Amino acid sequence: MNFSMNIHPVDATIVIVYLLAVLAFGLWVGRGQRTSADYFLGGRSMPWGVLLLSIVATETSTVTFLSLPGIPAAINGNLTFLQIAIGYIVGRLLIIYILLPVYFRSENFTAYEVLESRFGKLSRRLTSVLFLFTRNLSDALRLFLTALVLQIVLGLDLTVSVILLGLITIIYTLVGGAKSVIWNDGVQFVIYMLGAVAAFTIIINGSAGGLSGLLQFAEQNDKLRMLDFDFSLTRPSMTFWSGLVGGAFLTAATHGTDQLMVQRYLSAKSQRDASLSLGFSGLIVFLQFAVFLLIGIALAGFFTEIAQPNPLAEGHGDRLFAFFIVNYMPVGLAGLTLAAVFAAAMSTLSSSLNSSATAFISDIWLPMRKSELSQPLQLRAGRIATATFGILQISIAVLVGAIGTTESTVFNVLKIAGFASGPVLGLFLLAVAGPRVRQPAALMGFVVGVTGLSLVAIGTNLYWPWYAAVGSLLTFFAGWVIQLLSPGGMKRDNESVEDQLS
Repeated sequence: MNFSMNIHPVDATIVIVYLLAVLAFGLWVGRGQRTSADYFLGGRSMPWGVLLLSIVATETSTVTFLSLPGIPAAINGNLTFLQIAIGYIVGRLLIIYILLPVYFRSENFTAYEVLESRFGKLSRRLTSVLFLFTRNLSDALRLFLTALVLQIVLGLDLTVSVILLGLITIIYTLVGGAKSVIWNDGVQFVIYMLGAVAAFTIIINGSAGGLSGLLQFAEQNDKLRMLDFDFSLTRPSMTFWSGLVGGAFLTAATHGTDQLMVQRYLSAKSQRDASLSLGFSGLIVFLQFAVFLLIGIALAGFFTEIAQPNPLAEGHGDRLFAFFIVNYMPVGLAGLTLAAVFAAAMSTLSSSLNSSATAFISDIWLPMRKSELSQPLQLRAGRIATATFGILQISIAVLVGAIGTTESTVFNVLKIAGFASGPVLGLFLLAVAGPRVRQPAALMGFVVGVTGLSLVAIGTNLYWPWYAAVGSLLTFFAGWVIQLLSPGGMKRDNESVEDQLS
């Protein structure tokens, strides 16, 4: 089946106008940056409701909008992926009670400053570098998927599509900083959810049997199954336990130690506001996942009814929703929904660039300088770093387009997140719950965690949601045991962990 798509000029115009409007809005909102706190953290004055939407929009991206519907739409697909959202809620609660109090004890710019306060400079730099590597790799995959949509919609070359999206995101992030990013996230959340609901409604109305017919299709094909209590750790499908435990550890790692998310909390007016935004975001994500998974089921029923080959037969799950939008949605609504696709992508990409620049400047570049740097020069350095990471992500996305990828993008992105952030979470747990563990033992534990997780990933069939749990627990217990066996063992001054982190 040919996946070429011809978009109506009206819809193409809407997409182009939207991209330009995002750029203009970002530049307007982010004007007046004077200090590094303004640029990196929005002056620590962002409203919790806007932060809530920014958190959800940042973790959504095009991967959720396009790739997620392909999971239940596939043969034998169902709603079991939604089980991981239950773990996401639990993980957020753990962050609120364990990690947020640590972050708000001092005016940090990054998550990794906590590790320097507790262990030393090496821990901070190591985790920050790991964040920069994995964050830019996974978000380059997101940029690739979004550019793929732009390519098939506007008929542009894939490389041109990557560069166009990347440049627009770089410009408003570079100029406006965190304030521009966070407010744009809030607007883009509203846009892409309206687009998703509109598309869902049109799929239902376009089906021969309407809602009742789609429900009958879903029941006959066991598409509405959500809970699976199988205890298998290796079966390549989501279960309740992998979703609950694996999802909780994954969220505790990605939302509790990843600068992309921690930067949101540090932009809040207070710890209470940060807790509200993070806590309620879990419920919003659950509902959002449910919407996109139900869209996938509706698409499967829709394409089963129509008299042409099913697009899923060729394994194009990531492109299925985009194919429907361009070929079956009414003129005007197709353009608005495609604009929603780009809204989801750009909210994540802009956050990625801003947080990468913050981590690089605050954790690596400024601490290595022998002299103080003025606020204007810090702003300039932040903007240069933003542009550099943008160019890096564009380059990786172009390379991915040249090489190609066969697995669902959402799985690739989550695998990277779980593999990289699990051992980092273990370090943070040692910092908070291992008051007598010192930096050498903690870093050796980190090496054991990364090595052990690598061996598990390569040598076993462990399902990817467990990666963060395995990596964090290996790091934590290895660090504890290594300290216990080291000269001096657990002997330490009577200084409390609260004093060390203050």
